[in-house]
Amino acid sequence: MVTVRRQPSEGSIVHWRDWVVQLEDRAPVRERALLEQACERAEQCQLAGEAAGRVWPYGKGCLDIGLEMAEVLVDLGADSDVLPAAILYRAVREGQVTLLEVEKEFGPEVANLIEGVLRMAAISTSLNPTRKAVLGQQDGQLDNMRKMLVAMVDDVRVALVKLAERTVIIRAVKESTPERQSKVAQEIFDIYAPLAHRLGVGQLKWELEDLSFRYLQSGAYKKIAKLLDEKRLAREQYIENVLDQLRGYLKKNGIGGAEVNGRAKHIYSIWRKMQKKHLDFGEVYDVRAVRILVPEVRDCYAALGVVHSLWQHVPKEFDDYIASPKGNGYQSLHTAVVGPERKMLEVQIRTFDMHEEAELGVCAHWRYKEGAKKGKSGVTDYEQRIAWLRQVLEWHEELGDDSPDAMVDELRHGLVSDRVYVFTPEGHVVDLESGATPVDFAYHIHTEVGHRCRGAKVNGHIVPLNYSLNTGEQVTILTTKEGGPSRDWLTPSLGYVATSSARARIQQWFKRQDRDVHIVQGRTILEKEMSRLALDKVDLDTLAPHLNLKTGDDVLASLGAGDLRPGHVVNQVQALQPDHNQQELEFVPAKPKASTSGDITIHGVGNLLTHMAGCCQPVPGDQVMGFITQGRGVTVHRADCEKLLAMQGDDPNRVIEVTWGEADRITYPVDVFLRAWDRQGLLKDVIAVLANEKVNVTAVHTQSHQDDNTATMLLTLEIATLGNLGKVLAKLDQLKGVLEVRRYKK
Repeated sequence: MVTVRRQPSEGSIVHWRDWVVQLEDRAPVRERALLEQACERAEQCQLAGEAAGRVWPYGKGCLDIGLEMAEVLVDLGADSDVLPAAILYRAVREGQVTLLEVEKEFGPEVANLIEGVLRMAAISTSLNPTRKAVLGQQDGQLDNMRKMLVAMVDDVRVALVKLAERTVIIRAVKESTPERQSKVAQEIFDIYAPLAHRLGVGQLKWELEDLSFRYLQSGAYKKIAKLLDEKRLAREQYIENVLDQLRGYLKKNGIGGAEVNGRAKHIYSIWRKMQKKHLDFGEVYDVRAVRILVPEVRDCYAALGVVHSLWQHVPKEFDDYIASPKGNGYQSLHTAVVGPERKMLEVQIRTFDMHEEAELGVCAHWRYKEGAKKGKSGVTDYEQRIAWLRQVLEWHEELGDDSPDAMVDELRHGLVSDRVYVFTPEGHVVDLESGATPVDFAYHIHTEVGHRCRGAKVNGHIVPLNYSLNTGEQVTILTTKEGGPSRDWLTPSLGYVATSSARARIQQWFKRQDRDVHIVQGRTILEKEMSRLALDKVDLDTLAPHLNLKTGDDVLASLGAGDLRPGHVVNQVQALQPDHNQQELEFVPAKPKASTSGDITIHGVGNLLTHMAGCCQPVPGDQVMGFITQGRGVTVHRADCEKLLAMQGDDPNRVIEVTWGEADRITYPVDVFLRAWDRQGLLKDVIAVLANEKVNVTAVHTQSHQDDNTATMLLTLEIATLGNLGKVLAKLDQLKGVLEVRRYKK
């Protein structure tokens, strides 16, 4: 006959049939027949194993553990829907029954829950068994493990069943070898105690932490347990006196319906506080602790006022987790006071609902679909709770929770569902973006592994390189000794690459291979831009250092590969002009072409009357020369102006050197030629672009050509700098139907 203990602390043992009967007084049992069927099936498996001489781990058969798991879940307030999965889980894990059989006999929901718990078990057992047992510390591998577990849990009941199973196991290792105790305790401390904390299940969290601590740090555990036991009677009497005093004052101040109790002492919590704050045992104030439960939130603050009026508050030892809940939803007021006999005393104050939430966490929302009340949005409280949980279930040790920035840190990392966590062949966890492929995985491991990737295996089976990886899979990359990536990997529609880092490394490889091609493409791009702006050729070798490149060929290769924009090169050319200050275009009134405002500097003489030549219309950034006229001062031409060259041939002594000087807030007329397919609204779109760029238009001439259905425009714009001109031309070039746009050279 198979039996189950009713409670771990009690000695009473009952048969599973009696347990099911008693269960109806403690939890809603909607499908008693299904629950009894699960017990019968697990009993058959256990008896069959015992008849075959099977030795059960921890000395407990599959039904023994299953019933104890169910008992833990009942204590958490679970309804009977999840209990068959708990009872059958160990039988499936021990190979006594298959998931397919479970699905046929008990339905897909029970089978899916068990399968989820099995996946969690497979992940957690991959932890390095030689890892040092260091409490309170974090490492990247554990962090990825925890994220992986959360990402795999689509139904929070899966996590709770697993927590129940680990609770039963950590209780059962009392008679195991020290090696087994340490291994189980380390896994629970690293993975499942923090999971209980994140789910807000304080009832399990404290037990898992204390039992893990007992096996991982037995010396410290026994020392604190002994200190607690030595002064237990005196402490209990002290707390009872405090409780009597508090009850009287709460009643006197009109706070009705309050419950005042002593709070359980958790050995690991005491040890951790001693380590963190460098305290002796006698200085840890929550060794003496009470909890006040009240009906309403307003009563919490009223009770806090009563406590602080009775005893002196300890500075910096007050936390309002009601106004600012912890990341797992925990709410309470925490304060420390100097109580009777000048002894430190911790007081927690919360409502009854908050207390249920603190002890049961998500289990306080067990109503799953059918029984849950729906809000205005049509979403159940349970579903809202789970949606919230998925957002804040970002892992770190509870040590970080004492920080006021803990919630901010949790939310900063985003949703875990946007990541996938897969294994290397050595068992290390790799964190990738959702939708990642074996190619992304290969580049994450090493750039050369990515370049030489030719195939992949997932869980031992060959898969295509554009296969989307799923959390929990083991990935093996098949490589060749030589070679590089395929250009197909960069085609988005083929789905070979999902991460930007992998894509960037592939592009970089092709850039190195195609340097000669990129130099040719870059020269074409630059010549086109220079022609569009009507600029002379530039010395690229001189320009290269100013672009953080070594040679002129590097400039062209960067242009061809798309790493360098043509506008950037043109702006740098402009910046290198002597005595020239770059300007930003502003909307300013037109200036007269003849100017003495200092925008032109004439070498060797003082200020002379200057004006811009109408034949070539120079702007800052152009190389310019001056021509002395009779009675009109100096006319400024572009250095390559054909008219200037002709005049220089006739009278070279009248050509003088000029440079651009200060030209703040000065604009210059520039002619721009535009050719486009003739369509309605073309001129309106052109003017809109110029208005957005704050460019003033002083003249527009348009002409339609019916023979080829095109239209041409000649616009005179007021431009401040050559860089601004390039920007305007680029904007116009992007308009629908534009075939050509360039600076007009007369």
